[in-house]
Amino acid sequence: MSDSSIDDVQEENHRPLAWLLIIGGTLGLVAAFALTLDEFTVPAQPHAALLCNVNSAVQCGTNLESWQGRVFGFPNPLIGLVMFPAPVIVGVALLGRVRFPAWFWALFNLGMLFAIAFVAWLVTESLWVLHTLCPWCSLVYAVVIPMSLAVTFYNLGQGHLRAGKGLARLGSTLLPWVPLISLGADVVILIVAQFKLDLLSYLY
Repeated sequence: MSDSSIDDVQEENHRPLAWLLIIGGTLGLVAAFALTLDEFTVPAQPHAALLCNVNSAVQCGTNLESWQGRVFGFPNPLIGLVMFPAPVIVGVALLGRVRFPAWFWALFNLGMLFAIAFVAWLVTESLWVLHTLCPWCSLVYAVVIPMSLAVTFYNLGQGHLRAGKGLARLGSTLLPWVPLISLGADVVILIVAQFKLDLLSYLY
């Protein structure tokens, strides 16, 4: 196979991941921006009606005012404003046929693993401790999960993480299943939210 043919195959393999990173990063950035605006609205106007406050269970006000909402000493949405442009940039670069070295993919993967671990912690704190389901936060959950899984499975399959042939095969096998796995994770979050918050009761 010629070098041009190999490049065409690699481009096809990159394209779904590239679009996922672009769309997911953009949606995450929108959610982070909206939460940042609300973060600055609450201190200035304590009684302001935030668009994300639907009812006592589905809201973001409680999350923003909690210590969990500023676990590193500053509002969590600022982390999103800084981090979500990264997947967008990587996605655009992939569409432009930019080839990143293995060390770059490893660092990028580390950032995505931090993101999904942070999201898992936020989900737990929100549902079990704060007893809320934050709408904008839920959008962040919905995009971080598939992006993190896709990047990890892709890197394993491509051998960027040097994890061995077994994990490489596992990564290649699981990569096409990212949408279904992510949907399953979202459904689990909704089921737990219903169990903890009785969301359906607010529909009556």
